[in-house]
Amino acid sequence: MTAAESAATGQSTPSSDGDWRLFRGDGLSRAVTFPPAPPWRRFHPEEPDGSQTARHRPYLIDPDDADIVNAALHLRRPLLVTGHPGTGKSSLAHAIALELALGPVLHWPINSRSTLEDALYNYDAIGRMREANLRRDMDGSEPGIGQYVRLGPLGSALLAHERPRVLLVDELDKGDVDLPNDLLTVFEEGEFEIPELSRLSEEHATVHVRTDDPNASAAVVRGRVRCREFPVVVITSNGEREFPPAFLRRCVRLDLPEPDEERLRDIVAAHLGPEALHDIDDLLEEFLGRRAPGELATDQLLNAIFLRKGGVDLDAGGLLDAVLHQLGGAV
Repeated sequence: MTAAESAATGQSTPSSDGDWRLFRGDGLSRAVTFPPAPPWRRFHPEEPDGSQTARHRPYLIDPDDADIVNAALHLRRPLLVTGHPGTGKSSLAHAIALELALGPVLHWPINSRSTLEDALYNYDAIGRMREANLRRDMDGSEPGIGQYVRLGPLGSALLAHERPRVLLVDELDKGDVDLPNDLLTVFEEGEFEIPELSRLSEEHATVHVRTDDPNASAAVVRGRVRCREFPVVVITSNGEREFPPAFLRRCVRLDLPEPDEERLRDIVAAHLGPEALHDIDDLLEEFLGRRAPGELATDQLLNAIFLRKGGVDLDAGGLLDAVLHQLGGAV
C-alpha cells in the first residue's frame, strides 16, 4: 500500500524496508517518513483568522439519546452528559456544533482551581497599569481598558449571538463542590456584569473587549453581557460525585452507555471505513473480555485496529497490553 493509499484509508504503512518501527533505540540518526496519522489525530493548520478548519468527527448516537439532546435544545437547558471515559461525552458537543452549523465549540475544561469568574472574563489590571506607566512617560495618553478585558468561554457563549454557540463544560465533577451552585444564577439569567466596565463614564459606555475566539472582539455596553439565544451548554461528568438538586433540576440529563459489540463495529466502520471490519473479531473479543465498566475506552480499540491494519504485530512484546491498558489501574 502506498502512502497516498494509506492516507485515503486512514491506515498506517510500514517504512520502506518493511518495518513499521520509526524509533529503534539504537542511537543512530536517520531521516524517516512519518505515516499518516489516525483520522482522529489529524490536525489542520490555522486559517488566516486564527481558527482551525473543523475536522469531521463521525458520531453515532441512539435515537432515544438523540431525542434527549433535542429536548435540551428546545428547552434551552444545559445538557448534563454522564458516562464512563471513552463513551463520547465530549465528542457530543462537537457533533452538535458540526451538525447544526454553530461554529467552533467554546471549551471550558474544569479542574480543582476553576472558578466561575475565570469562565466569564479576565481583567489584566497589572498589564494595564504597566502600559499606563509607559505611556505616561512617552505621550501622557491612557490605554483603553478594552484590550485588557478578555471574555472566557462561558462569557463568550453568553454574547448576543444571532445563533447560539456551543459551550462544552468538561468534567464538572472535577471542580470545587460549590461550582455547580455558582453557575445557577448565570444559567437562569443568561447574563452577567463586568464591574470594571460598568463603572466607566457614559462616554465610555461601549467598550470592545477580546473574546475566547481567536482574534475576535465584541462590544460590551455598560459592562453587561446578555445572551440573545441561550447557548447550547453540554456539561460532562464521569460520575465521580453527585451534584446539588437545585443544579440537577435545571439540567436535562443524558447517560451514555458503554457501546455493545454491534455499536463498536459501527464506530470502527465510521472512523476507519467498512474495510477495517475485516479480520478484527479477535481484537473485538479481546476488548470486550477485558472491558469492565470504566476500565477501557472505545478509542483504545480504535488504536489497536489502526495499528493492526497498518501491519503491526500486536502480539509481539506485550504491545496489545500497552494499547488496551486498564484506565483504572495504577500507573
